Amino acid sequence: MAKAPYILPVLIAIGATVLSSVFILDEREQALVLQFGQVKQEIREPGLGFKLPFIQEVVRYEDRILGLQTQPLEVTLRDNRRLIVDAFARWRIVNLIDFREAVGPAGVDGAQAKLDPVVSAAIREVLGSVPSNAVLSEDRTGLMNRIRDIAKREATSLGVEVIDLRLTRTDLPDQNLAATFARMRAERQREAADEIARGNEAASRVRASADREVVEVTSDARRQAEVIRGEADARRNGIYAEAFGRDPEFFAFTRSLTAYERALRAENSKLVMSPDSEFFEYLREAEGSRSASPGN
Repeated sequence: MAKAPYILPVLIAIGATVLSSVFILDEREQALVLQFGQVKQEIREPGLGFKLPFIQEVVRYEDRILGLQTQPLEVTLRDNRRLIVDAFARWRIVNLIDFREAVGPAGVDGAQAKLDPVVSAAIREVLGSVPSNAVLSEDRTGLMNRIRDIAKREATSLGVEVIDLRLTRTDLPDQNLAATFARMRAERQREAADEIARGNEAASRVRASADREVVEVTSDARRQAEVIRGEADARRNGIYAEAFGRDPEFFAFTRSLTAYERALRAENSKLVMSPDSEFFEYLREAEGSRSASPGN
């Protein structure tokens, strides 16, 4: 019974040793078993694993696809135009031993730091060989595939595989962007001025045509009016002439009445005449006729 107090610590020590030698690997992970910094085992299948307690350690790594957002970089294209470009790459660890040797204990963060310049160099190599219209077009899948293939080849030494790459931004630098906007604005203003000039020219032609048509229609109307007026005057004169030929005295009488009508209007000036003037000849004759009638 005296040995009983020592059994519990021994059992605890044994249990701790057993627990430290057992580990569980998640299906989203892969791991390396290291002994004094040296790789002793590579584990890629999830489940229960074993290691030497207190001597070996388990370093876990992601088995999922990871993403890398590159830093913006300025690229000079084949036509000497410059663009600000960044990309998003998808990658995964495919060789744990090479990965460990390449990045050491830095792990995924160290891999990201080493992979970024690899992708940037591939971007410069591919985009530097093509003109700007190929980069700025909607269909640039071929360019992105070329960049991916180059980055994939260069990243093999890191123990990783570049699965996909997409250009997320292809913009002009700020100074070039301002100059481009100014040039586009000037071109649009020039086009607007040309359109306004052509519109004014067309409006002038329409206005001149309308004015000419107005003059022609007015002149034709006046000509027709003069013709009608001349025909009417001719008919009137013919009627007067026929009436004069039939009864000259009646014609003279009507002419005198017309003269009276025009001369004796209220707005005209007053006339001072002798009662026996020729102007009142028919009035005297009419008065004499009434005096000589049998009723008087």
